[in-house]
Amino acid sequence: MYDPTHLRTFLAVAQTLSFTQAARRLGLRQSTVSQHVRRLEDAAGRQLFARDTHSVELTEDGEAMLGFARTILSAHERAAAYFAGTRLRGRLRFGASEDFVLTELPEILEAFRRDHPEVDLELTVELSGTLHRRLADGRLDLVLAKRRPQDGDAGAGTVVWHDELVWIGAGGGPGGSGRLRLDPEAPVPLIVYPPPGITRARALEVLERHGRPWRIACTSGSLNGLVAAARAGLGVMAHSRGLIPPGLTRIRAGLPDLGGVDFVLLHGRGRTRAQEAADALAAAILASGDRLHRRR
Repeated sequence: MYDPTHLRTFLAVAQTLSFTQAARRLGLRQSTVSQHVRRLEDAAGRQLFARDTHSVELTEDGEAMLGFARTILSAHERAAAYFAGTRLRGRLRFGASEDFVLTELPEILEAFRRDHPEVDLELTVELSGTLHRRLADGRLDLVLAKRRPQDGDAGAGTVVWHDELVWIGAGGGPGGSGRLRLDPEAPVPLIVYPPPGITRARALEVLERHGRPWRIACTSGSLNGLVAAARAGLGVMAHSRGLIPPGLTRIRAGLPDLGGVDFVLLHGRGRTRAQEAADALAAAILASGDRLHRRR
C-alpha cells in the first residue's frame, strides 16, 4: 500500500522541513520529491504536510505517519538483508557529538546492533570540531556532528536536519536556580566548550562582531557539565534550539542572533567493509532522524 521509496522521501522532508534539502539529500529533483509526497498523501487519503511558499510543517496526520514510516522501512530493510543472504561484519568506528548524549541516539544504536550483531560498533563521543579532525585523519568511519551551514559546499556529507543556534540559560523550572537575568552593562557571562567547539567559536565571533564584551564563566568538555553550570545561573550558552535540555530556556535579553547550524552525517574514506556498515548505520539514523530532536 505504501511505497518504500515514497516513505523515504516523506521522512527526508519531515526531518529537514524543506523539499529542497530533501531533494539534495536523496539526489532527486525537487519535482520528484513533491510527486512522491503527493502519491503518499493520495495513498493515505490524508494531507501530511501544511506548506506554503515560506514554510513546511507536518500536519497531525503527518506526525502519525512518521512512526508508521519508520516501522515499515525497518521491516523492509530487515527482509531485504535477510533474503540477500549478506551479513555485515567488522569494526565500525562511529563518532557522535556531545549534543546527542541526552537524545534517543542510544536507542537507535541499540537497534542497529540488534540488526547487525556481527558489527563491532566503537562509539566516540566528542566535540564536533574534534570529530571532524578525527574523520579527516582516518580515525573514524562515520560521524554525526554539527557543521556551519556555510561549510556545506566545502565537503561531502548529508544534512540530517538544520537548526537554529540560540542563547540558553536557567529557566527557573525544576533543577534551575531562577530565571537568569543579564546586566546589559556587564560582560556577557559565557558557558562554553573548550576549543575547537563550534558553538564556542560562534558565540565569541558573534559577540565580537556586535561589540559586546564577554567573559568565560565556565568551560567544560562535557555537556552535563555545561548544563549544570547553566542551571546554576552562572551564565548563558549557545545551543541548538531543538535540543534545549530540561531546566534551561531560551534567553534573549538583547543578545545578538547566533544564526543556524547543520547536523550532518559524514563518511570516512577507505575500508570497504567498514564503509558498508557505515552506510547501514547512516541509513538507520536518517530513517529515525526526527527522534534525535527529542530529549529523553
